Amino acid sequence: MIGSVRLKFKTIRSKLIVFLLLATIIPISATMFVSYFYTNESLKERVASENMNLLFQGANNLSTLLDNLNRASSNIYTIQSLIQGGYNDMFSESRVYDSLRYMTTVVPDVYQVYLYENKNNKATLVTLNTPSRNHNIDVYPTTDTNEQILPTHLSHTYGLTSLTTNNYTARHVFTLQKKIQKIPSTEVIGHLAIDVDIKAITNIVHNLYDSGDEKFYIIDHNNQLIYSDDATQYGQPFASNWYDEGVLANEQLQDYFESENSLFVYQKIKTNLTDWKLVKEIPIAYLTKETKKAATINLLLLTISLITIVIATVIISIRITMPIRQLSRYMSLIQTGQLDVAIPSVKNQDEISNIINRFREMMKTINNLVLREYKLELSSKNNQLKAMQAQINPHFLNNTLQIIGTLALEQNNDRIYKLLSSLAKMMQYSMHNNNKVVKLNDELDHVKAYIELQKERYENQFSVQYTIDETLLSLPVPKLILQPIAENYFKHGFERNKDNQQLMIQVNALHANVIYIKISNNGLPIAPEKLHELNQKLEHTAINLINHIDHDSNEDTTHPSIGLSNVLTRLKLLYDNKATLEIGNNAENKGTSVMITFPAQVTLERE
Repeated sequence: MIGSVRLKFKTIRSKLIVFLLLATIIPISATMFVSYFYTNESLKERVASENMNLLFQGANNLSTLLDNLNRASSNIYTIQSLIQGGYNDMFSESRVYDSLRYMTTVVPDVYQVYLYENKNNKATLVTLNTPSRNHNIDVYPTTDTNEQILPTHLSHTYGLTSLTTNNYTARHVFTLQKKIQKIPSTEVIGHLAIDVDIKAITNIVHNLYDSGDEKFYIIDHNNQLIYSDDATQYGQPFASNWYDEGVLANEQLQDYFESENSLFVYQKIKTNLTDWKLVKEIPIAYLTKETKKAATINLLLLTISLITIVIATVIISIRITMPIRQLSRYMSLIQTGQLDVAIPSVKNQDEISNIINRFREMMKTINNLVLREYKLELSSKNNQLKAMQAQINPHFLNNTLQIIGTLALEQNNDRIYKLLSSLAKMMQYSMHNNNKVVKLNDELDHVKAYIELQKERYENQFSVQYTIDETLLSLPVPKLILQPIAENYFKHGFERNKDNQQLMIQVNALHANVIYIKISNNGLPIAPEKLHELNQKLEHTAINLINHIDHDSNEDTTHPSIGLSNVLTRLKLLYDNKATLEIGNNAENKGTSVMITFPAQVTLERE
């Protein structure tokens, strides 16, 4: 089993499939892997950069809010003389109220303003523009400190009992508190506290993060929460390893870092009033959600691509290797001796197709050589055997004819001697069976001797016309190609009771490379149907003659196509299928013509 697998893997098809799959899967997978991690890292850097810019803008907005709040608190010095000297009249009360109410209108979302006057122990609280006053009380403890911003807490009435729980609503606020000094001295003459609704911060920071997936913190210098997603944590101490190591330990005003599967971006606000840290927490899972979605889509596309690639690879590999396997099969059949394997022509123009076509042409050439040498030799041997079986020994007959010719001369009968001489020439010409090729002049002499005998036989009822290009007389031509054609005329076209019959033999060159021979007569034409059938048989003459030699050697050789087929077959074999033989009726159905063409420059060997 293992050996079979190894053997299959050694095939070109298996190697090609494996190579193509590896060459596509590995680069694509590596590209996706690198692209995914590179995209994640670049996404983190881009998101961090964008959020640093966003927090910087948010920090500016918060700083502006605190600056406006600080400037609004400075309006208290417009009533410094009243706070310093004390008052009991309504006009002074109205001025104090207007000053406090102004602070609630200058800064948005100011919930209430608290003023304590040391001179007359008077506390004033303006909540939503509704004043409340108490006399002869102490300053509220949380306001008796240095100037600062207190962390977020629930608002209260600063000890003023006139505000009942029924008409007072507590809110989350952060407080700006400051001592009022007697300028230019440092004597404290009062205390001021401004409570700002946490909405003032919420309206700013809600544009800085996605509350559904991200978190946002504002932490003061005492590590207490000014703002958080969870309102229950307002004003609570904040403690976390990532905050201590990433924010407090870093002296930079702005930066980002990754910790606990989250990306943290922070911005510090440092003013005279406070030291706040704005921190945005972005979970990595949320940050890479789109990347993972893209990776999932890419993975799906990769799967589809791999399936397509696998199918395409297998198909391409099979299409590429199939001609090679087929060629290998042809070679195996040829190796067993089947030289006549039918190799179809391939119309593609690739290298493998060229190899197959050239192999096909090579086998065709080999088969032609075999056919020319082996089949022609077989035909020659069979013809010799038939001649030996059916005829008297030619040497004996030739000697006998010479004896008879001598007697004819002794009897002064020149006509008989001439006829015997023509017959002797034919016998002598036929006796040299080993000569496949003769000169055109010898072939013409042979057919002339034959015609002389036919003239005596038919009592000169016909005439012969020769049109020969004498420059071609020394040209080598196949032996016995003219006499069989002339014989067909006397067998099938000659009319015994008709005079003035003609036989024309024409030999000339069509051009420098082609010889043209035409043997025509004015005898009986061939019926059109028979002529078409005869030409159809001549188109396949080589195959028909081989079948005749191999399988039907006893067939009657007087059939009109046998002699012509024999001539055409020998011409095609000797001239590599470059010779032609056609039969046609002459104009007005006056006899028939046989036309032969073959190359003139082919050198034919003699055996």
